[in-house]
Amino acid sequence: MPIFATMGSLYPVFASLLVFASFACHGSLVETEDVSISEADPVALQKKYAVGCPRIISRSEWGARSPKSTSNLVTPLPYAVVHHTDGSSCSTEASCMSQVRGIQNYHMDSNGWDDIGYNFLIGGDGNVYEGRGWNYKGAHASSYNSYSLGISMIGRFTSLTPGQEMLDVLDELLDCALSRDTIIPGYSLFGHRQATSTTCPGDALYTKLQQHKHYVYISGSVGNPLDGEQCSL
Repeated sequence: MPIFATMGSLYPVFASLLVFASFACHGSLVETEDVSISEADPVALQKKYAVGCPRIISRSEWGARSPKSTSNLVTPLPYAVVHHTDGSSCSTEASCMSQVRGIQNYHMDSNGWDDIGYNFLIGGDGNVYEGRGWNYKGAHASSYNSYSLGISMIGRFTSLTPGQEMLDVLDELLDCALSRDTIIPGYSLFGHRQATSTTCPGDALYTKLQQHKHYVYISGSVGNPLDGEQCSL
């Protein structure tokens, strides 16, 4: 079911949030991760392809490097944060795989991160690409990393809006996350620029996100609203 709504709709928001320090779009806070590396078990892999979920290209399929370490997410999560990769788009499985490998190399080798920063990426080919996946904390939105699913649209969406297929896949991935209890039913969706000083996810994509029924206005750092914790930098 499409869940982008009209611009005029009103949505519930969480309590007021504090403004926090700036980080670049691809330079979010690096966190030490202390959980040992392990491959997903067959049951977890099967859940990726559950009815109603989009096709998810696994790490092994796109040729991911092993992470240096991982840190578990505590689910269900209250937030989903949308990014763009701010680079070339892709329209075939082969070109999207190449883009994802390049992003992982950049995040690990240039940024010094433990892995690719996002939990998932969405390509112009209509596929989802597994980043850190359902279970592991990303490195994509500073103080929100522990409380959010980070999803990046492959491409630069400053003036160009993602195609409808990509937007539909985003909805399908979020529905899949709901069915897995990875995010709460009343989750809040927002763009990276609302969590830090950046133009990400691009003006065109951000305008589209504001039409989503789960979009909320957020400006600042936050903890987990489910337990009242407040993070600070």
